[in-house]
Amino acid sequence: MFRFFENLIDPYTPYTEKDTPSRELWPFLREYCVPFKRVFILTGLMSIVVAAIEIGLIYYMGRIVDLLGSDPDQLWDTYGTELLWVALFVLLVRPLAQGLDVALLNNTILPNFGTLIRWRAHRQVLRQSVGWFENDFAGRIANRIMQTPPAAGEVVFQAFDAISYALAYMLGAVILLSTSDWRLMLPLLAWLVLYGALVKWTVQRVGPASKAASDARSQVTGRVVDAYTNIHSVKMFAHHDLEVGFAKEAIENARETFQKEMRIFTVMDVTLVLLNGLLIIGVVGWALALWTMGEASVGVVAAAAALTLRLNSMTGWIMWALSSFFRELGVVAEGMETIAQPIALVDKADAKPLVMTDGRIELQKLTHHYGRAQGGLQAVDLVVKPGERIGLVGRSGAGKSTLVKLLLRFYDAEGGHILIDGQDITDLTQDSLRRNIGMVQQDSSLLHRSVRDNILYGRPDATEADMISAAKQAQAYEFILDLSDPEGRTGFDARVGERGVKLSGGQRQRITLARVILKNAPILLLDEATSALDSEVEAAIQETLYGMMAGKTVIAIAHRLSTIAEMDRIVVLDQGRIVEEGTHDALLQQRGLYADFWGRQSGGFLKLDEEAVD
Repeated sequence: MFRFFENLIDPYTPYTEKDTPSRELWPFLREYCVPFKRVFILTGLMSIVVAAIEIGLIYYMGRIVDLLGSDPDQLWDTYGTELLWVALFVLLVRPLAQGLDVALLNNTILPNFGTLIRWRAHRQVLRQSVGWFENDFAGRIANRIMQTPPAAGEVVFQAFDAISYALAYMLGAVILLSTSDWRLMLPLLAWLVLYGALVKWTVQRVGPASKAASDARSQVTGRVVDAYTNIHSVKMFAHHDLEVGFAKEAIENARETFQKEMRIFTVMDVTLVLLNGLLIIGVVGWALALWTMGEASVGVVAAAAALTLRLNSMTGWIMWALSSFFRELGVVAEGMETIAQPIALVDKADAKPLVMTDGRIELQKLTHHYGRAQGGLQAVDLVVKPGERIGLVGRSGAGKSTLVKLLLRFYDAEGGHILIDGQDITDLTQDSLRRNIGMVQQDSSLLHRSVRDNILYGRPDATEADMISAAKQAQAYEFILDLSDPEGRTGFDARVGERGVKLSGGQRQRITLARVILKNAPILLLDEATSALDSEVEAAIQETLYGMMAGKTVIAIAHRLSTIAEMDRIVVLDQGRIVEEGTHDALLQQRGLYADFWGRQSGGFLKLDEEAVD
């Protein structure tokens, strides 16, 4: 039975991804609700049915009180069949209706609705550009992805479990009292007006207050995760107290915003008790007055009393449900700030896959300043011939990393063009472009998965033998066999920790190299590929790297100039422009910037700080 309800909705059903999702709350939620349309309608109807049954029971309790005034000897003879049918209804129909209602809510809607939102939100965020992620905290992004689905699920739950039920119940209460005596309806209607005013007052304040509290909680998460992610820096600089204070500032802000939110609920609770007192006195007192005048039966008084007491107990729950509804809407609205951001870097509608022929790269007047007046690249022209190996040199901020990021299309250039085999990369699909480029970065971070998973990330369909061969070429095979993790996994099955923290820098770099070797892309980008290696391992890896370069178009960034001295050509960047290019020997003879770099090296490193002062 459970499986039937659980499988009514497929949370992974295909859908059309949008580059510009709605930034308004209700249209945003409506997109996620489309697969649930029929289920929502049925659930709403069942909420009304359940409320009607409960009102009917109160009505019938009043009728039983009136029946108690008849002759006890004649009661079963006259009303026995009726009472039997009511008993069967209470024992069979009422549980069936309630069961269907809660099964739709608990088994169909709640698990699948949150899953659908989390799945689609994660897909949407992963489509964002690298630059988008660089402008936010990973912790805050993850927090919003995780807290929005349960908040949206709570919104839907309260809409059907409380709001639709309450509306149906109150309408039924008005009808019940009006059928007993229309005058009993008057105090109930007056109470409903006052209750509605209290709801409006609460809702207007809870939404903004809950959003502020949610924002504050996300700020706490962002700061805490930032400290944990950079724990080595925290410990190395002995900044435990600084980080505690930094987090305390956000935690205190979260406390203050939560206090303001709770003040609203305190005022709501006290006012609600007063209003409920007026409801009980008004309806029950009026019913007693009608009874004393002989215009209402004892059953009517009993039904009115039962109804008002039931409403008295329900109103607090309804108010909390409404408050929860709008509070969770505030959480969803905060999550929208991340999930509903437009995808800025997208493929063109007619984008084609990259067709690799020779591996020729052309930069034409390439300009990019990250939206600033300076930095980046300025009108760079460069042609890298098929199979040519280019070394890229320059001070920090000269534009080397910018060139690589633009080539990978992590950003769209502000000016100029990049062509690969005559194809402008903005006319190509991003995935096909990056599948044909192998990249070894200076920051060799790894996924918190097994060594095998990390190497196979370069080519998931590779065989075990190919994977092991790549590890051997990267001089990683021997140390991988000696790895183990706290869960007892060893070798290629050992987990490497978040960003590969359980490994040394050199070990991480060699696994990264194995991944790129396995990928075997025709274009190879190296950004300080051997910076984390000791001299002995570097010498072995250097030979491997030159083997990798055979037949590929290569661009290698290096501060350790000895690693690129054998390149076919060296390009020197300064302040975003190409100022020198040629072979190592030719550039030394020019006695220019490259020769100056070479002369100032110590152990083969470029003295960036000294150069930055010049």
